[in-house]
Amino acid sequence: MNLGELMQRAQAWQAQGQLEAAAALYQAWLGFAGHAPLHRAVAGFNWGTVLGALRRPEQALQAYEQALALKPDFAQALLNQAHQYEHLGRSDEALATWARVYDGIEHLDSIGGEALDLQLHALNNSARLLEQLRRYDESETLMARSLMLKATQGDVIQHYVHIRQKQCEWPVYKPVGAVTENQLLTYTSLLAMLSASDDPALQLLTSQRFVFEKVSKYEGKPYHRQHGPAQREGRFRIGYLSGDLCMHAVGLLTAELYGLHDRQRFEVIAYEWSREDGTPLRERIKAGFDRRVALQGLDDEAAARRIAQDGVDVLVDLQGLTSGARPGILVHRPAPIQVGYLGLPATSALPGVDWILADRYVMQPDYLKYCSEKPIYLSTCYQVSDRQREMGAPPTRAQYQLPEGAFVFASFNNNHKVSEAMFGAWLRILQRVPNSVLWLLADNRWSEANLKAAAAAAGIEAQRLIFAPRVAPPDYLARFALADLVLDTFPYNAGTTASDCLWAGAPILTLSGRSYISRMCGSLLTAVGLPDLITENLADYERLAVQIGRNPARAASYKRYLREQGRSSALFDIPAIVRDIERQFAHLATQARAGLPLQAL
Repeated sequence: MNLGELMQRAQAWQAQGQLEAAAALYQAWLGFAGHAPLHRAVAGFNWGTVLGALRRPEQALQAYEQALALKPDFAQALLNQAHQYEHLGRSDEALATWARVYDGIEHLDSIGGEALDLQLHALNNSARLLEQLRRYDESETLMARSLMLKATQGDVIQHYVHIRQKQCEWPVYKPVGAVTENQLLTYTSLLAMLSASDDPALQLLTSQRFVFEKVSKYEGKPYHRQHGPAQREGRFRIGYLSGDLCMHAVGLLTAELYGLHDRQRFEVIAYEWSREDGTPLRERIKAGFDRRVALQGLDDEAAARRIAQDGVDVLVDLQGLTSGARPGILVHRPAPIQVGYLGLPATSALPGVDWILADRYVMQPDYLKYCSEKPIYLSTCYQVSDRQREMGAPPTRAQYQLPEGAFVFASFNNNHKVSEAMFGAWLRILQRVPNSVLWLLADNRWSEANLKAAAAAAGIEAQRLIFAPRVAPPDYLARFALADLVLDTFPYNAGTTASDCLWAGAPILTLSGRSYISRMCGSLLTAVGLPDLITENLADYERLAVQIGRNPARAASYKRYLREQGRSSALFDIPAIVRDIERQFAHLATQARAGLPLQAL
């Protein structure tokens, strides 16, 4: 059998899903001597590709090594060899191998491929892995190099914009090569757009572009009708769909939610692909469900069919379009009622997600036309949280290098949420409040350096910016006691962080805008009973921060209020919020079971 016949037969097996047979065929063919070295190298490469598809990285790596022993300049084999190194956790070897391709493409044999495409593949995968490794400066450099070679790479532009946000590289929208500022804006990811703009129309367009380009289309009969029970009876079934039911912001907020559902009326099921991180939080979350269905081994269509067969009445999507989400499940409509909640505090524009849990503060009437989902309004606050979150031992100022007697402004939001305009406001606040410091999250060394440089340019002494390292959740909660006033970010408000600081007894000053995400903190402040800490423009935000900073007794009164009444407020009456959610879900599910048009209360 010659190489052409081998490949034709193996590809036929692969097309039928018979990967084991294809791998065995390549292995057997390579066991015979007499084939030309180039043909053996190509066959070895194909064998490695099949083994990679079978998720056998060690065997795939050996196949690529055999191919490269026969043809050391085989560019595609080097690319795939690097992928197997990555799968095996050998990141440095993966990066070094990709570098051989992008730095030496002119010395390699592309064997029928386009040299530029292979070079871009190496650059882009190196940049992706470096970003995952939090080596942001190296990642950005390779992204820029890739875009200099080919400007029309939307996915690369998307990551380039966001990695600049992560490093507080301002202006974020800095053209590179032939990439225009318009292209940078067009290909901004939704997460990055939520930090960049409070314009709900831009947020909607960003979601729509993502759905159009990335989400599979399905226009057939809804799966809940195709595969679901003909008659739904008994307890209402709520399914929670997520890969974040672990040590993640969503997991931290919802840990108590699942166990609080009324089991006489509701069955609660997790449909998940969350990582087993070994934390007590993960175990608590798992214990809150009646049962859990792991979706890791199912494709989107099979997962949707499984959910439909289970007769789920309400499917709550906790991820939207965030990292690791599986929107392809939702487009099949496995449940008659599909609701977005918490993971994406914005419109997803996803076909099949018809509802979003909200309150009348975060979703005002003018916002509705920019939202593809209809609101399910909760009566107090949209956000559940965890009353069992563990608080660490009270720290001292000395532990965090905070000066005694200084007024401490703080912000522990992720650095990508810190905009140039808001940081400028914080610096002006420091200028107007003597003996004050700004306590920030030490997210990464590049953002820290850039923030320090911006402060120095504004005439702020270096010692007035203090960076707090990441610590375990109990210690993170405990250190809020050292803050006099927490400063919220805009337009991407604090969500989990706002809940944490109010639970820990620290007041937070926010700026509310037009979009859901820019009104989250205002919703929490309203529910906790501190609406006077909500502002609606940057000038008022600065003015109020300065007033409080110059009057420490006022900050102390807010802290006293939170200490005495905060945890008994509507914000932390989690059982009441859960009953409110259940009331809405039961109302919609009753309508759906009766075949009536759906309308929220």
